[in-house]
Amino acid sequence: MMDTPEKPQIYLITPPEIELSSFSKDLAAVLDTHEIGCVRLALSSKDEDRVARTADALREITHARDVALVISDHMLLVEKLGLDGVHLSDGARTVRYARKELGEDPIVGCFCGPSKHDGMSAGEAGADYVSFGPVQPRALGDGSFAPLELFQWWSEVIEVPIVAEGALDEAMIRTLTPFTDFFGIGDEIWGQDDPTAALATLIKAME
Repeated sequence: MMDTPEKPQIYLITPPEIELSSFSKDLAAVLDTHEIGCVRLALSSKDEDRVARTADALREITHARDVALVISDHMLLVEKLGLDGVHLSDGARTVRYARKELGEDPIVGCFCGPSKHDGMSAGEAGADYVSFGPVQPRALGDGSFAPLELFQWWSEVIEVPIVAEGALDEAMIRTLTPFTDFFGIGDEIWGQDDPTAALATLIKAME
């Protein structure tokens, strides 16, 4: 996942709630049509059995296509479920601990909102990538967002790969393409009738 070609890769993010049979079909169709760098299982559920069942099903789909699968926050499930790593949602706070617990091979990434400081701290603590977002203001949350200048600065100064995620649209993808390594795509496609076609439209905006 951590290769950084000139054109950004797609990093898929699952919805927080999944109807497994239909989502599995949608995910397989997307992976069979588009080149995907990584998939993040981002369930809101705290039911370990449900999370584990979902992870098992998605792991079969992703690994059959040689795509990495990471899980949001549930670090202890990475080894237990045969996943490729963890995505931490608390900025840089637990990166060092996660790296120590998981070892060098699993992917450890984290979401740092709009904070350059958190991103730099995460990189120093051993994160494989840092995610910033949302990339433009939206009604939900406190209205903060990661500005274009952050991505421009990071791409020039810092070697740790970055993910742009949250509130993406064609215009923002076009703007950010020169300055990010991955686009974290989730709600932007899963709420559409045809996620595969919706992703094709966003990918085209990178050209």
